[in-house]
Amino acid sequence: MTTAASPQPRILTTLKIVLELAGPVVATELGLVTMGVVDTLVVGRIGPVAIGAVGLGNVLLITVAIFGMGLLLGLDTVVSQAFGAGRREDCVRWMVHGVLVALLAAPPLLVMMWIGIRLLPGWGIDPEVLVLVVPYLEVSSWGIVPLLLFASFRRYLQAMGIVRPIALIIVAGNILNLLLAMALVFGDFGFPALGAVGSGWATLSVRIALAIALLLLTILHARGNHYSFGLQEGFELWRIRRLVRLGLPAAVQGALEVGVFAFATALVGTLDAASLAAHQIVMNVATMTFIVPLGTGAAAAVLVGQAVGRENPHEARRQGWTAIFLGVGFMACAAITFITAGRLIVAAFTPDPAVGDIGVKLLLVAAVFQLFDGLQAVSTGALRGLGDTRTAMLANLAGHWLIGLPTGALLCFFAQAGVGGLWTGLSVGLIATGTVLCGAWARRSAMNLSLNRSPSAPHRFAP
Repeated sequence: MTTAASPQPRILTTLKIVLELAGPVVATELGLVTMGVVDTLVVGRIGPVAIGAVGLGNVLLITVAIFGMGLLLGLDTVVSQAFGAGRREDCVRWMVHGVLVALLAAPPLLVMMWIGIRLLPGWGIDPEVLVLVVPYLEVSSWGIVPLLLFASFRRYLQAMGIVRPIALIIVAGNILNLLLAMALVFGDFGFPALGAVGSGWATLSVRIALAIALLLLTILHARGNHYSFGLQEGFELWRIRRLVRLGLPAAVQGALEVGVFAFATALVGTLDAASLAAHQIVMNVATMTFIVPLGTGAAAAVLVGQAVGRENPHEARRQGWTAIFLGVGFMACAAITFITAGRLIVAAFTPDPAVGDIGVKLLLVAAVFQLFDGLQAVSTGALRGLGDTRTAMLANLAGHWLIGLPTGALLCFFAQAGVGGLWTGLSVGLIATGTVLCGAWARRSAMNLSLNRSPSAPHRFAP
């Protein structure tokens, strides 16, 4: 018989806590990514060129937007730690400064996006794809502004454990996106048929609606709990510096991680349309599975951060490892599915046999790196809860850009292995990154335990 003091109930309790937070967070992450997948599925009825154009456009947009959203990841650390310490008004003040960071970051990111659009013709992209991707990006690039505002409100609410309403809002947003995409791409429900660019208008509209919905949720929560936004106190420069100091490495890390796949997509764009379509389909599928450990990592950041605020390093370490095991366990299941049902997965996107053959081979490569992709995603979140965002940045720089991409490019173009060779190189980079970040979490969490046991520093955490 298991007693109340034995490890088993404690482990089960920790597992329940992680799952209760991670479930809605994963649902939110999946919902955000599903919008891009829905766009690809809808325009898939037009043909492989439209799939490649919308997929390429989404990747390029998210590559730029992810930097701005990464700047706001510091909210995970500061809000969760303030919440764990019982400083509720401080949480609101951090959110207000996060919104300011979002508004300051949006204009330069928009300029960067527009410059990128003008440079696209020089990338050697298939001319048929280029004709569709430029107008698509000219519309969808405006989504950067609502994406950053949504992220600031979301990180604030999520760090305090308010996650289920966000997930429900995302579900409603996806339904709206599907209806609008069908209406604007094919002219359903009396709307004009805009083709591939119609999916850009649909997603932009939904992103604006999502930002407004979370703003209203944030205001209602603050008023319901009698929190003051503290606007009369003005802005505090030290908070901006703290958010940027935490967020900038996370932003660079996110840009490095997403950017390497965007660059890989651009390289595939120089190959044939079937390779680009297969690459984009498998990217969508791999992104969907990756979202589960990514959301679990976000939950780990919150739970570890709250434990730090309560000055409980044992709880922080236990919850971090539990989240890592959950993320890796899911990715093991995903890898098995890729191996056993690859052709069915690709067929859900397109009936084109050439795209199907390439896609099945790419899914086998993706199956190899699933465990390590999950490992690096959750470890990154757990480290962020401790306030460490630099390690993930350095690991991604080395793993993806110094190892993965060069290896993939050599295999793709010099060894004539095509898109499969490029994916093999990216897999090598992910394996290296995941291994390093898991080791970093093990070391940092153990160091915090050691510092906490020190009689001279009973509740000290490593910076």
